[in-house]
Amino acid sequence: MTSPLSKTVWMLSLVSLFTDMASEMLYPVMPLYLKQIGFTIVIIGVLEGVAEAVAGLSKSYFGGLSDRSGKRLPFVQAGYTLSAISKPMMALFTSIAWIFSARTIDRLGKGLRTGARDAMLSSEASNESKATVFGFHRALDTFGAVIGPAMALGWLYFNPGAYKLLFLFAFLPGLVAILLTLLIKEKSSRKTPGEGVNSTDPGVEENPAQGFASAKVKKTLPCWRGSCIGRKLTLSTGAWQVPCYCSPCSIVQTCCCFLK
Repeated sequence: MTSPLSKTVWMLSLVSLFTDMASEMLYPVMPLYLKQIGFTIVIIGVLEGVAEAVAGLSKSYFGGLSDRSGKRLPFVQAGYTLSAISKPMMALFTSIAWIFSARTIDRLGKGLRTGARDAMLSSEASNESKATVFGFHRALDTFGAVIGPAMALGWLYFNPGAYKLLFLFAFLPGLVAILLTLLIKEKSSRKTPGEGVNSTDPGVEENPAQGFASAKVKKTLPCWRGSCIGRKLTLSTGAWQVPCYCSPCSIVQTCCCFLK
């Protein structure tokens, strides 16, 4: 029996794992870091709102652009690259404009890759294996959210307050993700750019990448939902406890992805 998980599915899932590992190393402690460099709670809220707005609006745009161009892989590679380089940017300078730019680049990368990546996953699955393929991808993606906070936990336990080095360290999983995207081979498409799928088939999206991107619902980040926990901890001694909130949440989510 042929496995429904092709090499491309494995590669995309591993790319998501390492990217989420890098992201979740930082998100639980980001409010504490931003507060340490002088950001107020209001500015932190505005920062996250703008960043998520960029991600949400860009998903539909770049998904449609991917459909019209007939290409998927360049959007995937560019998106993961932007997200990776945004991590060390947060540690280089502390001005409001710079932090806003770095955070926006991170979310722009997410918007750039999401629709094209999901369309690639869909093209690798048959009608009978779509749930298996997307469930497997989500499981590895969420497992990255288990490893990331655990790594941040260990780092901050032994190096309290060393946020900048943590942001630099988070570039390494992102770099692995970029290298993995270079191993992915895109299927050749018989359609000409801009040509849609037969719309008479009710089970097929006319514009796959744009459809996937538009349908994405924003996942509330545990770190922002639990930021009240962070405010009750001292920046020097208690910050390492914040990732303890995120890893258990992600462990449960990962296990649920494998349930049948």
